[in-house]
Amino acid sequence: METDGYKIRDQSKAHYVTFTVVEWIDVFTRKAYKDIIIKSLDYCIKEKGMIVYGYVIMSNHIHLVLQSASNDLSGLIRDFKKFTAKAIINHIKTEIESRREWMLDLFSKATGTHNRNKVYQFWRYGNHPEEIYSEKFLWSKLDYIHLNPVRSGLVEKASHYKYSSAKNYVVGDGLLDINMASNPVVNVHNDNAFYKSIVW
Repeated sequence: METDGYKIRDQSKAHYVTFTVVEWIDVFTRKAYKDIIIKSLDYCIKEKGMIVYGYVIMSNHIHLVLQSASNDLSGLIRDFKKFTAKAIINHIKTEIESRREWMLDLFSKATGTHNRNKVYQFWRYGNHPEEIYSEKFLWSKLDYIHLNPVRSGLVEKASHYKYSSAKNYVVGDGLLDINMASNPVVNVHNDNAFYKSIVW
């Protein structure tokens, strides 16, 4: 169940979701942690029926447009977050990490507000899911996802950012084998963001 007022009501539909690290900790400034997310998404795509239309990994949160082939999106999200939290915390504890004690202390303190996680909490509760109800809405979310690194000053063009699906849509190749949405007809007279995919 979502705790932020948003719920996945139709488990068969694609949704825009956001996974945020507790306390907005910049975990994903390290390549190793981004790679754990990519490997986990790849596994879920190949083995768990996860359908990914778009994604971006930012320093402390992830945006995705997801769907479940087995009509259990909530379960798929739950398992993904549980696995990645465990894998990333294990990496922090066992590999070289200058911020280890600081991060683990914050992850430990984050468990104090509930009874679910006993030792560490990595992800914030709630995914703020929004059902994809039209192609226009889908493309507005994809544009928002892909332009995140540009707005943050990480790259000049969205397709230059390695850890997102923008490159898939521009050149047909990326870190993950995603389900690419049909590109809308470009209308040069329309200023809406979803028509500006050509600038990626």
